[in-house]
Amino acid sequence: MDFSWMGWTTPTAIFFIAIAIALLLMIIWGVVAPQAPRRGILQFATTPGDRLFISMLGSAFICLGWLAFFGAPLWGALLLCLIYAVSVFKWV
Repeated sequence: MDFSWMGWTTPTAIFFIAIAIALLLMIIWGVVAPQAPRRGILQFATTPGDRLFISMLGSAFICLGWLAFFGAPLWGALLLCLIYAVSVFKWV
């Protein structure tokens, strides 16, 4: 297969590997300790997998907004994304 269409740099590879590891950890967590959906401040039932998806989607928008207003580097956006993800898992 020819993967030259994508700019496979080290940060790109780390990004996709991190997502794969997060998904694997969520699968293992779901098998070892199944959890019932719970209602948070948004008033709809979510599972840990749902909260992971919500935090990844929100983090993408945080990074896009950061790039629009501040440009690179994204270290500040990464900090905001971590705070957002912890908040989603705690209260959503």
